[in-house]
Amino acid sequence: MLEMRYLFIIAAFVFCACSSVRVNYDYDKATDFSSYTTYNYFSDIESGLSQLDERRLLRALDSTLQSKGYLLAEEPDFYINILSNEFRNAPNNAVGVGIGGTGRNVGGGVSFGVPVGNSGIQRRIQFDFVDAQKDALFWQASSESGYRENASPSVRNQRLKAVVKKVFSKFPPDRK
Repeated sequence: MLEMRYLFIIAAFVFCACSSVRVNYDYDKATDFSSYTTYNYFSDIESGLSQLDERRLLRALDSTLQSKGYLLAEEPDFYINILSNEFRNAPNNAVGVGIGGTGRNVGGGVSFGVPVGNSGIQRRIQFDFVDAQKDALFWQASSESGYRENASPSVRNQRLKAVVKKVFSKFPPDRK
């Protein structure tokens, strides 16, 4: 019974870890991020999200950027482009559970494998920041997280807020 509890706890941690948001960043180290104070979105964004999810994402993004002191403007310092796609991840490992016994120097056992990892749908969202004057990309972040098509609007909203929070936790990048 004790082993079953441990197995359940381990499985809970694995499933929680699989639902996290993973982010990769890249930026031009020569960029002076303090020179940027205003932003807007490209008018021809084709984000790949539904209209409702796109609005949820833009609201979360506006809230986050404005809390960092950036202002939405008609003639901005930089433009934001958003791209996304969905893909199916295959499980990448398994946990084996075995039961065995011996008797009269003869061994025997039974084992089975339980796939671990999220084999569901994943969503990748890429954020590109482009300098309005130079028309040059200066910052980019790409996030990957779990996605459920049948999630409720409140769950979708919370998930997109979590993505934006994680992505912009390191924006602007620290000067080293």
